[in-house]
Amino acid sequence: TMDNGDVVECAVLTIFPAGDKEYIALLPLNEEGDNEEGEVFLYRFSEENGNPMLENIEDDDEYEAAADAFDEFLDGQEYDEIVDAEEEDEEE
Repeated sequence: TMDNGDVVECAVLTIFPAGDKEYIALLPLNEEGDNEEGEVFLYRFSEENGNPMLENIEDDDEYEAAADAFDEFLDGQEYDEIVDAEEEDEEE
């Protein structure tokens, strides 16, 4: 649920650490289950009694650290995909 009360369905991309905190990257989806705008939401993540808790990141420096960590995660994923594709090509 957004600050204005709108409910947005999202897919969880990943939960990742940055510094001493954890963050979650969410991909907002439209009614058809697609993400047309390439937008990603980042929130501070924690669990309380087994329930996920999301908090807005209010501090610009904290948001930058979380965004940088997410970018590093994406770079690692792209690298893994390239390596996997090259290994598949070599096997053929």
